Amino acid sequence: MSKITEVGKRLGTIGLTCLGGFTYAFFAVPAANAITITNVDFLGQSTFPTGFPYQGTELGGLSGITYDASKNVYYSISDDRSETNPARFYTLNIGVEDGVLSQEDVTLLDVTTLLNENGQPFPDLSLDPEGIALTNQGTLFISSEGEARPDLGRVTSPFVNEFSLTGQQLKTLPVPSKFQPTVTGESGIRNNLAFESLTINPDGTSLFTATENALIQDGLAAGLNNGSPSRILKYDLLTRAEQEFLYLTEPVAEAPTLPDGFNTNGLVDLLALDDRTFLSLERSFSVGAGNTIKLFQVSLEGSDDISDIESLSAVNLNRIKPAQKSLLLDFQQLGLTLDNIEGLTFGPDLASGQKSLIVVSDNNFSPTQFTQFLAFSLTTESPRSVPEPSALAGLALLAITGLKAKHRIRFGE
Repeated sequence: MSKITEVGKRLGTIGLTCLGGFTYAFFAVPAANAITITNVDFLGQSTFPTGFPYQGTELGGLSGITYDASKNVYYSISDDRSETNPARFYTLNIGVEDGVLSQEDVTLLDVTTLLNENGQPFPDLSLDPEGIALTNQGTLFISSEGEARPDLGRVTSPFVNEFSLTGQQLKTLPVPSKFQPTVTGESGIRNNLAFESLTINPDGTSLFTATENALIQDGLAAGLNNGSPSRILKYDLLTRAEQEFLYLTEPVAEAPTLPDGFNTNGLVDLLALDDRTFLSLERSFSVGAGNTIKLFQVSLEGSDDISDIESLSAVNLNRIKPAQKSLLLDFQQLGLTLDNIEGLTFGPDLASGQKSLIVVSDNNFSPTQFTQFLAFSLTTESPRSVPEPSALAGLALLAITGLKAKHRIRFGE
């Protein structure tokens, strides 16, 4: 192996292309700030039964979670549509610092009612809160899936709104028109398959949400034989510019045990490692087979911005570079009964120096389900240093020179 090839393997991939009779070398260099998860270890679980009461509310529907390091507490959003109790989020303590999560390590500290722009609790069925993310300013962004049930006369737009820690709505982010449900049901979000996820990058400049499955005009919902082309929506919180990226979900993991039984798979949460790298959580469910949960690492490096494409069904998806993902963990390996896990967040760094990761389940307020917290430790690989462009240019020149010399030897020049 040549020295150039060895260096190339450390830096990225050396590529060769022929143009006008000349051979050129190029380097596909990984992002300088890319973080890689190299190991995921299970630390334990804590569960609450459906119907668990707390401060006049029923604990349940926990669809998203975020960590406040300044207070060492977590905020978890309930997806109650103000039907059981007013729309709300819970404040919790999760004692995972010792590297173990036990049953008694999750304690409830408070519950906060969400208030609309008029300072009032949200009316019944006016929202479907699913995602939650803490800003560097100590406020919360919360996403709502909205509702797309024109057959019932219920069509509500999804939203991404900012709230104070006391629950007061502060501002809204614009949602592109392609996501808006229509009374005809011909375009926009699919019901219950919209803005399930929410995350903010570590420096607080970008917010990301995503559709759980494809928009109606973009393609099929996930099935046993196909994934679904979801959209990741990025907001630049400084300029308010928007971008969109293609994320391909996995197919449904297992067939239902009943003929025509309900089944689904979707992107239920994102967690930003940096501005281009994420953890993603996909949850598959089939009647009789239960839940299959998978954790992926995702990169947007080199992914195409699809914000100008109104309908993915009208284009060749093979010509669009989607987000790249790799499987980190299939939760089936844990040997646990898994509930409907939908939220994830980092917790505090552990004594070992590893990051902690917390996931939580939405029990759907069902008596056959439960609220489940799982904890993990993550081993990460530090961002690789990348040479300055001038150094890369020099390496490319060396590669080209070597190739030219080889060419002369082969052809007797």
